[in-house]
Amino acid sequence: MSDHAIEPTSVQTSTEIAAADSSSGLPATHTDASPAPASMGWGTAITGILNFVTLALRITALAIAAALLKEQLHLFKQRMHHDAASARRLSGHLAQAGVDAHFQTQALEVAAAFERVAEASGQLADAADQMEAGARGVRDAHQSEYGGIYEVTNALPYAQPKPGFNRVR
Repeated sequence: MSDHAIEPTSVQTSTEIAAADSSSGLPATHTDASPAPASMGWGTAITGILNFVTLALRITALAIAAALLKEQLHLFKQRMHHDAASARRLSGHLAQAGVDAHFQTQALEVAAAFERVAEASGQLADAADQMEAGARGVRDAHQSEYGGIYEVTNALPYAQPKPGFNRVR
């Protein structure tokens, strides 16, 4: 042994350490008598895998739904612009026909309402676009963080810790 080795002056058992910690008012330190990690069986492991796959599928479904909503909203916006133009043309035809100005004004009000709906649907389409991008970002981050864990674990020739051993408390 080296002359510079540090040797303990006293050795305490885990029971003595726990008793000293409880009498000092400090939180208990880690002892050998700590509870063992909860053991996980095949059912829990399969549930974990299914939860991973289910979450990935739900996020993908959200991204697809947002993309479809965005597409439908853009089509709706185009339709509202078209209907507004038709209402303005109607107002012009009413003026040419000599119809009362009240009805011409109503047609123009309808055109303005269609334009407001088109603008609002465009804003909603932008929100759906952001939702789609966010969902795709979450899906990609989830996949990059956890996607290869099961494949890598199964491909390794080394024994892995039992499920639940590394569980965060």
